[in-house]
Amino acid sequence: MKWDKILKLAGIVVVVAALAVLAVKPVFPGVKWLPFVKLIKQGLDLQGGVHVVLEAKDTPEAPVTPERVKQAMAIIENRVNAYGVAEPVVQQQGDRRIIVELAGIKDPDEAVRNLIKTAYLEFKTEDGTTVLTGRQLKTASEEKDPQSGQVRVNLEFEPDGAKTFAEVTAVNVGKRIAILLDGNVLQAPVVDEPIPNGRAQITGYESLEEAHNIAILLRSGALPVKVEVMEKRTVGPTLGADSLEKSIKAGIIGLIAILVFMVLYYRLPGLVADFALVVYALLVLLIFAALHVTMTLPGIAGFLLSLGMAVDANVIIFERFREEMWSGKTLRSAIDAGFKRAFVAIFDSNVTTLIAAAVLYYFGTGPIKGFAVTLSIGILVSMFTAITVTRYLLHLVAGSNLVRNIKLYGA
Repeated sequence: MKWDKILKLAGIVVVVAALAVLAVKPVFPGVKWLPFVKLIKQGLDLQGGVHVVLEAKDTPEAPVTPERVKQAMAIIENRVNAYGVAEPVVQQQGDRRIIVELAGIKDPDEAVRNLIKTAYLEFKTEDGTTVLTGRQLKTASEEKDPQSGQVRVNLEFEPDGAKTFAEVTAVNVGKRIAILLDGNVLQAPVVDEPIPNGRAQITGYESLEEAHNIAILLRSGALPVKVEVMEKRTVGPTLGADSLEKSIKAGIIGLIAILVFMVLYYRLPGLVADFALVVYALLVLLIFAALHVTMTLPGIAGFLLSLGMAVDANVIIFERFREEMWSGKTLRSAIDAGFKRAFVAIFDSNVTTLIAAAVLYYFGTGPIKGFAVTLSIGILVSMFTAITVTRYLLHLVAGSNLVRNIKLYGA
């Protein structure tokens, strides 16, 4: 027996087992940290939250218009993102109403107060002095130069703001003037030259859409619309605790059934595939936690679908492996040939699914995007584990001579 391969196998098993334990619960008493599974955010349908209906109201200074409603939505969405909540919902209902849903908010009253407070736009010099506010900004608009292709945001100030802006830019050439909305820096452009006409340009955007969003936020600061709370209620998880528990049970039973089937039907390769599936699940959950992926019901469905595709990839590989063994090839040659023959089918099916996921993400919204994200991550990781991890482990087992009975390889 080749002890180096045996030691590698043992080391891999120990590391994966330790990660699996640490993924779900702390082991060391007194150590303040969370299992990385707990770091994955849950959506409104899993943990509940707050549902708010806002309505724009006419005022003498700012009557309600479709543009101002969009501006209000942009500001509200900007504030919602500051909470870091999972998949917030901000959508327009009718001509004047805005629906906001926030998951996992502990203090709904404070959240609502922050959502509807008056937007505050300000311009600050490098020393932190506020030199202009949104009251002095007349408008902001995005533009793409037809010749150079440069994307920029054009600013226009009111007469008093134009005078102040001219004085400020004259003494701050070569320095930055930060533009802040609700205390958050939107842009901090460098002043290239004095600007006496009350018009300025901000450049450096990657797309016209990005410039458009910034222009909306800037206009929102200058033209706020009065918003009142029409409805506010705390909502429980759509799925419900009892249903969630049953769903988890069903998932565990289904997973165990798959693992047992793989071992009974494919024997030793099936056992290796089961181990690779554990590695797959750990990698996917680690990526979810690192990317702050929101786990909703559609997201769970995407993850389970990718898990099924990971199992399917192993089935294709092992069937090809069996055919190579039956044709009289040696164990190692059969492993390499089986993976090589299965790769095209696995690659084709996964790429077509990724294309469908990309379409869903591009055209979908909210939960549909969540489904596309979890599905895409799961597919990419399943290809890696099926083609790389499973193959490497099979070579280690075959090279270690731990199992010499060829029938245990499913041949």
